[in-house]
This record gives sequence, C-alpha cells and structure tokens, in this order.
Amino acid sequence: MNQITPPPKLDIIPASAPFSDAQRSWLNGFFAGLLSPDVATPLSAEQGAAVMQAGDGDDGEAPWHDQTMPIADRMKLAEGRPVRRKMMAAMAQQDCGQCGYNCHDYSEAIASRSEARLNLCVPGGKETARMLKSLYEELDKAPAAKAPEKTDAVAAPAVTVTIAEPGRSRDNPTEATFVSRRLLNKGKSEKETYHIEFDLSASKLDYVVGDSFGVFARNDVGLVDQIIALLGASHTTKVNGKTLREVLIDDVSLSPAPDSLFELISFITGGAQREKARALAQGEDPDGDAATLDVMAALQKFSGTRPHPEAFVEALEPLQPRLYSISSSHNATPGKLSLTVDSVRYMIGKRKRIGVASTFLGERIAEGDKLKVYVQKAHNFGLPQDPKTPIIMVGPGTGIAPFRAFLLDRKATGAPGKNWLFFGHQRSDCDFFYQEELNAMKTSGQLTRLSLAWSRDGEKKFYVQDRMREVGRELWTWLAEGAHLYICGDAKRMAKDVERALVDIVAQFGARSTDEAVSFVAELKKTGRFQADVY
Repeated sequence: MNQITPPPKLDIIPASAPFSDAQRSWLNGFFAGLLSPDVATPLSAEQGAAVMQAGDGDDGEAPWHDQTMPIADRMKLAEGRPVRRKMMAAMAQQDCGQCGYNCHDYSEAIASRSEARLNLCVPGGKETARMLKSLYEELDKAPAAKAPEKTDAVAAPAVTVTIAEPGRSRDNPTEATFVSRRLLNKGKSEKETYHIEFDLSASKLDYVVGDSFGVFARNDVGLVDQIIALLGASHTTKVNGKTLREVLIDDVSLSPAPDSLFELISFITGGAQREKARALAQGEDPDGDAATLDVMAALQKFSGTRPHPEAFVEALEPLQPRLYSISSSHNATPGKLSLTVDSVRYMIGKRKRIGVASTFLGERIAEGDKLKVYVQKAHNFGLPQDPKTPIIMVGPGTGIAPFRAFLLDRKATGAPGKNWLFFGHQRSDCDFFYQEELNAMKTSGQLTRLSLAWSRDGEKKFYVQDRMREVGRELWTWLAEGAHLYICGDAKRMAKDVERALVDIVAQFGARSTDEAVSFVAELKKTGRFQADVY
C-alpha cells in the first residue's frame, strides 16, 4: 500500500473559532487539499457550502453573553448577526445547563434543527421562548442551502447520535431515593432553607464537585385540584392514557401561563375577552397583570371558559426539571448527595404562590420516595487541577452549596491548598448555614479564613462585597499568590456587586488604574481563575 505524506498541520482554523466541528473539519480539509494535491478534501465543494452556510457573516464574538443584561439589550447587540447567533442572544446567558446544553450549543442545536424544543431555557422564561419562536420562523424563511449532490468521490461522514448514560442528561434520567430534609434556619428567620439528602447507591451515579443536580419535581396536588375544578372536569378524565390529575401533577408546567393557553382561550370565548386573550398570546399586557398569570390565574381571569381537558393539556408547556448546585462531595460520601434549597413562597394578591421544585423537596416528597434525577456536568466551574492552589469562595445564602462541596472534597482528598470562604445572609443568630461544620473546619485549619457578613444585624445593611473591601489587602495577596476566585448566587445583584468590589480591590492594592484592574479581572476569567455559578 502506497504511503501518502500528509500536509503540514495547519492552525488556520483553531478550536476556538466560531465554527462547528463539521465546519472546522471541512475548512481544514479544504486547506490541506490546497497544499497537497494528493490528499482529497473530506467533502465536496457543494457539501462544504452546505456545512458552512450557517456561519456566514459572523465574527464569533458574543458581547451579549452577560446574564445581567436585559433581553432587549442583548438582541440589539446581535443585530446584523446570523439567525443562530441571535438565538444565542435570546438565551438567559447563564450557561446553567437546565436545557441540556450551554447557551451557545442550545442555539446551534436549534439552528441546525437537531433540537426542536424552543422552550427549554428555564431562566429565560417566556421572553426567551417567544424570541426563539420568532427567530425560528425567520430561519424557515431563509434560503435553503443547496443539497449536496451525490458523488462517487468521498461520502459525507455519517452523523452518530450518542445517548447519554442513565442519569447523565435530562433526556435520560435515573432514579434516586429521597433520604431526609433538615431545616437550616433557626428562630425567627424570614427564610426557609433545607439541607436535602439523596441516596444514589442503587443507580451508582457519581459526580464531581461543581456539578449540578437535576430534579424532576411534581406539582402540588392542591393546586392541581383547584385547576381541575375551574375546568369543570373530573380528575379521572383520561388524557394521553393517564388521568387528568396525573398529567397535571407529573407532566405539565402550571406556571407561568404559556402563550398557547391564551390562544386556546381566544378560540372558545368572544368579544372583549377574545381580544384580551389574543393580546396576551402575542406578548402584550392589556391589564398590566401578564407577569402574574400562572395557569390557575389565567383560568380565573377568563372565568367561564372551560377548555376541553385534552386541548387544555396540549396548550401547556412540559414540566421542566430544576437544577441545584450540589453541596456534597462524592469523594467524602460515595453514593450520597446533598442540596441546599430555599423554599420559594410569595403572595400575589390574596393568593400564595410556591416554587414547584423547592417546596416539593422542602415538604411534599416523603422519605424513601424515588424521583427522576440526573447530574449536569459543570460548565467551567470546578476546583483547580493543582490541589495546592489557594481558593477564595464567595457564596451568600444558598450560594454556599458548591463551596461546602469544595471544602468537603479538599478535606477528603487531602488537598493542601488554602481555603477562604465569604458567607453572608440576613441574621447571624438564625441564618448561619452549616455553622457547626464551618467552625469545626476553621478550628482544624481546613478552612483557612471565614469572613461573614450579615445584612440585618445592624442599622446599616452589610454584604459580602463590603466584607471583601474591608479585607482587600489580604484578598489581593491571595490573588497575587495565584488563588482562584469563585462566586455562587444571584446574578443580577450580588455577582455584579462582588465583581465591582474585586475591581476596586485590584486597583487599590494592586496599584492599577481602573481600566487596568478591569483588564486584570477579565484575564482571571479568561484563564479560569475567576469562575461563577450564578442564576
């Protein structure tokens, strides 16, 4: 067999370039073919055009990739970009993984038509779903790429679809057993936060610290029964081979009310009610209450309209899994997993609303019950590869979850790196989560420094970013020694305030201008020394 000398390796199309694997493969093959006529290009020119058509006119930058930016501003930044890039700008930019992708990959999957579901972005909600629907229609109107002609030269590579192992994706979950819940707040706390334990031993599912845990919760039976009463239906009515009650508990989302429900209501009502339902279906807000309308509130608003149960269910969105940061270490407790979960409760008018998954875990699931779960691998959030690297962790409230896992993991593996935790909440006497654990870690030396901030203990509110500024010189010293810094928690306020404090600290104690400090922090992000898990 004759040997063919390969052309020199080209770095013209690096892995970071804004192309898919197929696009990079075709481009590199094309240039290789130009250099060496003895080497056939992997795809024909027509096939190459089909592969590349989605990438025309884009520089690969994503200036909208900021979870604190309103969707209107993100879409403005994406003007003039290809539809697939506009789709990315429509995402919530959290890279949270609840959709099963990061924001970039979800948009690419929709644009390539390998993902038909446009409603998977949980944090983006209805705004993202509406924008994706509009952009998908725009994609349909775009001129179709010329189909590759059959040729005897080189066949196009076959596409292999890999199904994730059970428990490794939202589309192929496994089962875990609910073990216990323990209230972390004390006394007169305004919060209700639980330490939740699961047994994974039957599924043999493992994880690494920094990963998230996907939970398929169930809707509250009381809410479901009220909705069935508003429909004037029987809970035993059969829908898709199950009872109506079972479908509403297990399969569909009851908040917020989707546009398709208002479309359905517009078909079965008339006059002003029909116009109002049509307006809501188009994203308008005729009465100033659109943001508060869950499924039950929508039925109450249009009282007297009683959709057929089957049509009603078809108009609802699927019940999405919820992701939580894992607060335990597989290395420390194999087969066990824990979460730190705030129960969400709030009033709208005279009616109490509840978070579906948080109250499911906090009160409705019973010990020993099994539920569908999966592990979502972290996207650029995890411990440094070198166990000697110092780490600084900023996690107020339930943001402490992954950092408890970090500390337990470093203890279990004997990692010698220094550990500094910033934790804050409302009141020190009732909201100091894992107080005994953290104090024991500090006493043993496992937790090198513990800096606390309580927003309601004094006359003036005091937050973790304020504590960071107080100890700015020491924090800068750790950064200068190569420490990695992590944030977990609220994206819109806390994360922005912490990053602003970090820039100020770098400027003051690193003897840099503000612009130089901003560049320094940006470089920390680029090199993986500043990582965030925000929502």
